[in-house]
Amino acid sequence: MKLPELLCPAGNPEKLRAAIDYGADAVYFAGNVFGMRAAADNFTTDEIKDGADYAHKHGGKAYLTVNVMPHENEYLELSAYIDEIKNTGIDAAIVADLGVISLFKEQAPHIPLHISTQANAVSSAACRAYAALGAERIVLARELTLAEIVKIKNNIPDGLEIETFIHGSMCISNSGRCLISNHYTGRDANRGMCAQPCRWEYKIAEVKRPDDILTVEEDTRTGESFIMSSKDLCMIEHIPELVLSGIDSLKIEGRMKSAYYTAVVANTYRMALDRYAADPENYVCDPEWLRELSSVSHREYATGFYFDRPGEEAQKVTEGGYIREKAYLAVASTDSDESGFATFVQRNKFSVGDVAEVISPGKCGRPFKVTEMFDDKGNPIESAPHPQMNAKVKVPFEIKAGDIIRQN
Repeated sequence: MKLPELLCPAGNPEKLRAAIDYGADAVYFAGNVFGMRAAADNFTTDEIKDGADYAHKHGGKAYLTVNVMPHENEYLELSAYIDEIKNTGIDAAIVADLGVISLFKEQAPHIPLHISTQANAVSSAACRAYAALGAERIVLARELTLAEIVKIKNNIPDGLEIETFIHGSMCISNSGRCLISNHYTGRDANRGMCAQPCRWEYKIAEVKRPDDILTVEEDTRTGESFIMSSKDLCMIEHIPELVLSGIDSLKIEGRMKSAYYTAVVANTYRMALDRYAADPENYVCDPEWLRELSSVSHREYATGFYFDRPGEEAQKVTEGGYIREKAYLAVASTDSDESGFATFVQRNKFSVGDVAEVISPGKCGRPFKVTEMFDDKGNPIESAPHPQMNAKVKVPFEIKAGDIIRQN
């Protein structure tokens, strides 16, 4: 069985390594300019090369996002940037703007082009048009149902790939083409600087009664309604449908999320895809996978528009804010030794006596009690309170470098 590619976000080099180590087939990330997540740490040119090398060393691919809509005065800088990154070893550039497509074809014709969801492709005709411009893959708009995606796949050339989002934040606007952030804050969402005002709570007032402010309410059952804030997408319960649809790449959103988020989400979808490939006729979704995905920062989960049209179900949240993830306590920097100790780099304080869990590639969280801990000089300690400190911890499981300890 040919499984679709599992494509994961990489907001910085640490997250890139976490994605690859925990099962991603490919990663996508941005340089310091011209990407749609300007607030992420992103990558220098040297880090782009190193990231591509790391992905290739582990059998993966690396895609660079250059998917903003540049203004007239930015093209000289864009041209210089393409020259700077064209020999970094990236496997494709993710682009949206016709001018950017043209410039890549002129300056870096050897780099395959993937058309970003920002281009809002919703038909096979649009896909074929982009293919005529040299695109090898189309990231379809998130407003499409699964039935529409299948029809598009069946009406494009065999060599043209399609990619769809299967997990992460959704946008109330068509594929993120939005001006609200620019209106309220001066930060242009179409150039990677969205302030996410759609997540804010809105109130209304009658013109002649400006002090009588009402919170926008949907109905008496749900109370306050965040009228533009979308639920998060989660398709873990629909792996068979995704595989059988013919989608070539399954994309996870979240370059702004933590390395812990990247590792857990990549790991969970990797387990699900591999389980399905091993025995599709007897495949069932493991409830533990839902528990894993509930351990990361997210809003209320839904299946996006795969099974509901936007006009029928807007997928708005009923509660504001995030459901916070479990604390990311430490990451292993060494394998465990014969006595069961491994060295971990602290990310959040944890102490002897805590009940924690270990996350390993291909495994869900396994609980254990922290019974012994030593500093890097071999002295026994009661806790690891300092950021980035090394601590040797005894764990009742085999540990490999990169394994994660999280709060139970």
